[in-house]
Amino acid sequence: MAQIVTLHPGFHNQQLEQASIRLTETGSWKKQRIVYIIPSDNKIMAEVYLSHRSLVFPPNQAMVPFLIKGAEVGAAFQANIDLILGNPGLREFEYVFTIESDNICSTGTEVLRLLAAMDKYPEYSAISGLYWTKGEGGVPQIWGDIKDPVQNYRPQVPQAGRVVECYGIGMGFALYRMEMFRELERKKVEKPWFKTLGKDPDDKGVGTQDLYFWGQKARPNGFRCAVDCSTTIGHIADDGRIW
Repeated sequence: MAQIVTLHPGFHNQQLEQASIRLTETGSWKKQRIVYIIPSDNKIMAEVYLSHRSLVFPPNQAMVPFLIKGAEVGAAFQANIDLILGNPGLREFEYVFTIESDNICSTGTEVLRLLAAMDKYPEYSAISGLYWTKGEGGVPQIWGDIKDPVQNYRPQVPQAGRVVECYGIGMGFALYRMEMFRELERKKVEKPWFKTLGKDPDDKGVGTQDLYFWGQKARPNGFRCAVDCSTTIGHIADDGRIW
């Protein structure tokens, strides 16, 4: 059947006010340059690779990826942050994005969601997507009840669609303001900033590199973090189950 073709101004032009609000909320008109860090074992599962490939970053803005292969995760993050801060160009970027080799996304828009949250909540120096520890009985990585004045890392209940402040976040899918790292450097905060406790016989206790960072380095220097419960991320186990 023949079709009569008529001119059309375009979907977004017909909804110009809503489209302008969307662009304002995402902050995509600003500089949003990102250094992308992924520590990895020698292999990444095919499902993870495919999901990472689908990630969308702000259009026409710099995104520089780094993959660290075969290093202990805390040492990998520390080495990469040192490299970034030592580079005159990269250290001036706006954001550091960390994603781990067992975290999996589903829509590809998750980084854009975190950027929008960072623009909306300038009081936070880092915001993570919502993901859970692996296995039956897994808990959300929203570490610590911020209403309790005593620093703690009890997993908190997610609040659908909300950005929830906490004492610490994971590094499996998180966006950090570069200014936080530059400020830690200016203050000459002792390194390592990221350290997995329990690997060294002299360590006092055990702990992951992400909570070590927030508990020992970031929060004592006035930096705050949160989890965006509208940005949902999977955590894939060796058997392929996604938690």
